[in-house]
Amino acid sequence: MISEEALDAYRIDGTLLRVVRDANRDNDVRGFVVAWDESSVLIRKRSTRRLVKLDRRYVYQPASEERVLPPAIAGAIGEEEEAGE
Repeated sequence: MISEEALDAYRIDGTLLRVVRDANRDNDVRGFVVAWDESSVLIRKRSTRRLVKLDRRYVYQPASEERVLPPAIAGAIGEEEEAGE
């Protein structure tokens, strides 16, 4: 889960974030942190300026960085590839 300090830094700096929700890159949300509580984060989407409420357990990273899969998803993908061999 992302920390209060990291969310506050992203909000103050106006950092464009990528929120990785699953292995499919098309399901990523890109936007800016607006607000948060103990279980969710409010993101203003860059393209439509709409607000999206997302779980804090997702991976939040600057959009300028390389996309990182959550460890649980990355492990599941690795297991599928091994089973297919």
